[in-house]
Amino acid sequence: MSEIVRGRYAPSPTGALHMGNLRTALLAWLFARSHNGRFVLRIEDLDRPRVRPGATEQMIDDLRWLGLDWDEGPDCGGPHVPYTQSERLDIYQHYLRTLEKAGLVYPCYCSRAEIAHAASAPQQGAGDGPVYPGTCRYLTAKQRSEKARMRRPSLRLRVPDDATITFTDQLAGTITQNVQQEVGDFILCRSDGIFAYQFAVVVDDGLMRINQIVRGDDLLSSTARQILLFQLLGFPIPKFAHVPLIRDASGKRLSKRDRSMGLGPLRAEGATAEEVVGLLAAGCHLVETGSNVAPDELAKRFRSDPYDIIRAISQE
Repeated sequence: MSEIVRGRYAPSPTGALHMGNLRTALLAWLFARSHNGRFVLRIEDLDRPRVRPGATEQMIDDLRWLGLDWDEGPDCGGPHVPYTQSERLDIYQHYLRTLEKAGLVYPCYCSRAEIAHAASAPQQGAGDGPVYPGTCRYLTAKQRSEKARMRRPSLRLRVPDDATITFTDQLAGTITQNVQQEVGDFILCRSDGIFAYQFAVVVDDGLMRINQIVRGDDLLSSTARQILLFQLLGFPIPKFAHVPLIRDASGKRLSKRDRSMGLGPLRAEGATAEEVVGLLAAGCHLVETGSNVAPDELAKRFRSDPYDIIRAISQE
């Protein structure tokens, strides 16, 4: 008996979902539903200073208005509650201690500016900044004690030198990355106590038994780090599909920070959900331009061969 597909969509409530977010949500839902799989909604609100009041409720309303549904989530529960990251801090702490006991975590007292100006790390890495040069990796207990008096540390993963990760993305193809060389020891918990996205998302996906991850291709460079954490924590590794982002006329990707257009203006102008879904689906060659279609109808179209979705998107 084949494994039941478990997909998910995991937005951050830092603003209204823009059209790029909505297209990714539609595709993640469609990948799961076309396989007769289950779909999970998870709210990634760890970065509390950036969370906007009411954003979670607005996101849920927008997704439901489009016609998307989910089997597990913050509003309907499920076997892996809670589905909101800020309510899962004890869980993350448990798995952080697991890595600490294995000798894979150490405190880092470097600021971003210090890392950026380190002579041994002038190049931009595959991570979210320069390759970490390992400055704090070999500090003595005395040196750590001295630095701790001046600055609260972040906690980094001690990435093995031979941590070469190879995986096949369903859209991007085969990717190989030596995590130590291209990223370095990366952060698991920030100095302000906020757990890092790379760490929390792996713990959540592992515990929620997510085996299919569909998300924007801006996160492709994160995947090798996450696979390494899946391995270290003993979780099965999901399949990945990184979908192209929607960009504006200048080629810039849409951003919540820039308040790129979401559903609000379209709904105010009287657009129907079928029109918006058709617009999103046409943008990745799933339907003809100008089509009006409901998500359920899309899922039925691709149920005979779900991999037609991949072939259609690959035309971009």
